[in-house]
Amino acid sequence: MAGLRGAAPPLSAWRGRSGRRYVVGVHELAEPELDEVDEAVVIAVRRDEAGIAEAVSITASGRGPRERLHRNWLARARQKGATEMHVHRLAESEEERRAVVADLALEPEQANA
Repeated sequence: MAGLRGAAPPLSAWRGRSGRRYVVGVHELAEPELDEVDEAVVIAVRRDEAGIAEAVSITASGRGPRERLHRNWLARARQKGATEMHVHRLAESEEERRAVVADLALEPEQANA
């Protein structure tokens, strides 16, 4: 998979409970990739035997080192079997990112899990 730097990543989309569709770039779930993510909604994804994507954790990241995704989020996502992160960058404000996380969350506790 292409990294956040360089070539454009493969694209996919997720549909929220509201019916809205969110376009995402598909990336490897790795610390160097995660370090590049700011001001985005990030979905940790695992795939089943048929290759179907399943969200295991959804969070939003802000700008700056304090608001970047935490390493413990990465560790928890890996423990749940995640191997990819799907990054949605079209939510421009913190409020919009929180709304996307809430819309995409399959269960209330999954948001920011």
